[in-house]
Amino acid sequence: MACVFLGLGSNMNAEDNLRLAISELRSQFGELEMSPIYQSAALGFDGDDFLNMVVRLTTEQGPHDLLERFEAIHELAGRVRGPQRHTSRPLDIDLLLYDDLIDSEPPLRLPRRDILEYNFVLRPLAEIAPDHLHPETGKTISCHWANFDAACHPLTRSDVIL
Repeated sequence: MACVFLGLGSNMNAEDNLRLAISELRSQFGELEMSPIYQSAALGFDGDDFLNMVVRLTTEQGPHDLLERFEAIHELAGRVRGPQRHTSRPLDIDLLLYDDLIDSEPPLRLPRRDILEYNFVLRPLAEIAPDHLHPETGKTISCHWANFDAACHPLTRSDVIL
């Protein structure tokens, strides 16, 4: 069984879309470990605030199969992919880590660069997997969080319950 970490985010009907994602993930993968949810301003464009979280699950499915399943969940939430990368979206499910797999070929790109670039990914990941080693750096996730400039993009812990 592979240990998998996912980043979930939404800034369109965010609470409902995160609930949809969690419900679908539970029905397909069983027990999930979930981080707290964080609210943050949109980055790179003007839009409503995002709600973000990290989920851990275990699966026998390969990473490419997971991406297909996540696309189906995106479609359930009404996501339509367009040419713009930085835009509002009903749901975003990103495969952050798949065991210790390193793969730079699209569409995987594992571990996902977002882990070390965005506090809305790194902070919730550090909360549910502080001792997990980043496959490329060999450092713990908590070490990366301790050295991250958290003031660069403020987060607020949300009281949303899924």
